[in-house]
Amino acid sequence: MSQSTAAQSQPKSGGKGISSTGGKNLVTEQGRTSIADAVVAKIAGIATREVDGVHAVGGGAARAMGAVRERMGAKSHSQGVAVEVGERQAAVDVDVVVEYGTSIADVADGVRSNVIRAIERMTGLEVTEVNVNVGDIFILGEEDDDEKKADQQPRVQ
Repeated sequence: MSQSTAAQSQPKSGGKGISSTGGKNLVTEQGRTSIADAVVAKIAGIATREVDGVHAVGGGAARAMGAVRERMGAKSHSQGVAVEVGERQAAVDVDVVVEYGTSIADVADGVRSNVIRAIERMTGLEVTEVNVNVGDIFILGEEDDDEKKADQQPRVQ
């Protein structure tokens, strides 16, 4: 990644992103450490939400279900994230909604670098790829159709 791209894609946390210290041995002579897919997916979801320009994570249906879950007091940090985790490596797919006016390429680079840093630092897994799928653009002042549907009261009881 070029110097200018790295400078443009800082996480929302004010540039104090997660430093990469991967390379820890998960398989040693003393035993093996296994990390569940759900753990890696949560890390990726949280790291994705930290990037400026990301409005939401997940596709339309996932966001609608997430809104319903939040109303019931539960929150899914792994919504919109799919991972494959092996003994030493992980691959990540993330679906995002980008804020209108931001550079999609810069947001995708920011997501990619923040997810890699977070997973490698926290798990020691090597991240082989992070695929970012931009499924929509959020325009300030326009409410998402999925949010409207989740907020509607049922017509029958």
